[in-house]
Order: sequence, then structure tokens, then C-alpha cells
Amino acid sequence: MKIILAIFTGCLLLIAQPVYSIDLQTAKSQGVVGETPGGYLEPVKPPSADVKALINKINSKRKVKYKEIAASNKTSLAEIEKLAGKKAMEKSKPGSYIKQGGAWKKK
Repeated sequence: MKIILAIFTGCLLLIAQPVYSIDLQTAKSQGVVGETPGGYLEPVKPPSADVKALINKINSKRKVKYKEIAASNKTSLAEIEKLAGKKAMEKSKPGSYIKQGGAWKKK
């Protein structure tokens, strides 16, 4: 009976795992990620595995989108990344982190 209960509990934890994953707004409000001038997210402090995965996922999607925009506007990826970074930092809510001059600052 104890083995069955242990297996059942383990299965529940595996199924419930995505519920515990962090989302972007939570990560920003907790001060664990911030926006950079280059248009991508970076960890503000040493990240957990969930935060690393979130950053990688979002940055990958952003890069694909930036490449599409650069191609359609016949401009460089670097220009689009710079513009996106500026917009993202401007749109960041007060209390969130942005990187300016190579250092994290609370907006």
C-alpha cells in the first residue's frame, strides 16, 4: 500500500509540474529577470532551472520574430534587436529591472 501511495504521489507531482512553472510577469515582478538594451531577457540574479528555461524560451521566440521583422524591413537583426530592447525597457513596469550601462537598475 505504501508503494502504491508513493507512486501515486510521484505521478501527481509530475502532472502538476507545469503548474509550478514561472511565467514572465511573475519572474519580472520577483526581480529574477530583466530587459536588456539588446532586446532579450537576462537573469538579474542566479536563475533557477525554471527561470533559465523561461528565458531561453522567450529569447528564442523573440529572435525568430526579430529576424522576420529585419527581413521584411530590409534592415539588420542588430537594428531590430536594439529597437526592441529600447521599447521593452520603456514598457517595463515600475519596480522591474532593466539593464543600463551594463548594470541592473530598478525602474
